[in-house]
Amino acid sequence: MKLPHFDYQAPASLDEAVALLVAGDGGARPLAGGQSFVPIMAFRLAEPSMLVDLRKIPGLDQIEIGDEGVRIGAMVRWRDLLDDARLASALPLLPAAIDHVAHYQIRNRGTVGGSLAHADPAAEMPTIALTCDAVIDVIGSKGKRSIPAADLFTGPLMTSLDSDEIITSVLLPAWPASRRWGFQEFSRRRGDFALAGIAVFYDEDASGVVANAHIGAISVGDTPLRLSKAEAALNGRKIDEATLAEVAAVASGEVDPNGDIHASARYRKALVGTLLSRALSAAANRKA
Repeated sequence: MKLPHFDYQAPASLDEAVALLVAGDGGARPLAGGQSFVPIMAFRLAEPSMLVDLRKIPGLDQIEIGDEGVRIGAMVRWRDLLDDARLASALPLLPAAIDHVAHYQIRNRGTVGGSLAHADPAAEMPTIALTCDAVIDVIGSKGKRSIPAADLFTGPLMTSLDSDEIITSVLLPAWPASRRWGFQEFSRRRGDFALAGIAVFYDEDASGVVANAHIGAISVGDTPLRLSKAEAALNGRKIDEATLAEVAAVASGEVDPNGDIHASARYRKALVGTLLSRALSAAANRKA
């Protein structure tokens, strides 16, 4: 399909980009990788008056790793994350999840900021941000602000961003080296959107008792989900067959997905439990 008519600008600074969005009076939209938004435009599900391309703005494509954690610029591409060997130890859950993003052509162009702003509950990055208690930095006409991931996603493809705000980076807090983690996703074909997915991490004491459990679910809600009941069921337990079965059952009961042509709601609920059990088994058996 043909794209609708729109004006195009490629500003050289964040201030210029924000000014263009303000002048657009709600009709202008920032463009990062464009891997989701451009197809949406082609289907005429969005008809912005202007696209404000962020590709020429310096400083948005950096990955910084320090004491506070991993800070990822909004224009960092998926391939940049997969190519950065430091993440294997600094935050291994992230590259494990990003390896499931679409196909290599998409990973060459798609961006972290674009995915967070698009807020697709079937995408990996929004759920990773939510699971990891990430904080998203944005800038707009009212200045800068930081938004906890839990407050960013408000509905299907909806966020709490104002129309003149641009995501500049996301901070994922630092991980202890001993943290255990797992990621599982199931799709009909590799590269397709997941029918369901699970991201999990936890800490444990010297006797193997779980604490600080974080469990996120992909593609089983209108937004990315944190499974707080499953987290509570896991905390204070050791990973064994009984724990896996109980926590998986809690997780399956906690989600209320919609069915579609790809999978029924019942199937997705069952899949959540199965994937969580597998992710926890992998976490328990993974060398710290």
